[in-house]
Amino acid sequence: MTTPRQPRPPLPPFTRETALAKVQAAEDAWNTRDPERVAGAYTVDTEWRNRDEHVRGRDEVVAFLTRKWERELDYRLRKNLWAFGDDRIAVRFQYEWHDAAGQWWRSYGNELWEFDADGYMRRREASINDVAIAESDLRVTPGEGELPAW
Repeated sequence: MTTPRQPRPPLPPFTRETALAKVQAAEDAWNTRDPERVAGAYTVDTEWRNRDEHVRGRDEVVAFLTRKWERELDYRLRKNLWAFGDDRIAVRFQYEWHDAAGQWWRSYGNELWEFDADGYMRRREASINDVAIAESDLRVTPGEGELPAW
C-alpha cells in the first residue's frame, strides 16, 4: 500500500506573498546542510541542472548535496525572489563557504524552479559562478534582506 503524498505548501499558483514564502523555505532548508531534508522538497523524479552536472531523482539529489557540503565548508546561503508565475519561481542567490585549505568563496547564481500541483519542485536549473574572497569580506547572512548586486 502506498502512502499518499502530503502537499508541500505554499502551493501553485503563486502570488508574490506565497512565492516569497517558498523562497524563504528553500533558503532555510539549504542552510541546514541536511541533504535528506533538502531532497524532501523535490519530486521523486526531479530533474536538476547544477552548473555542468545533471541530477535526476531524489537519491541523486542526496548524493549531490552530500558531496557539495563535504567540499563547501561552513556554507551559508541567501536567496531573493527575482520573478514568479503560476508554477514557476526565479531566484538570485549568493552563498559563501570555504574549502579545506581555508580559502573563502562567494558563489553567485540564478535558479529557475518549476513546481507540481502539490508544491514539490520538479525541475531546478542553476547557473553559478565562484569568486575567491578574503574572510574579512564575508557578508552573506541567511534571512537578512536584499542581496547586493555583487
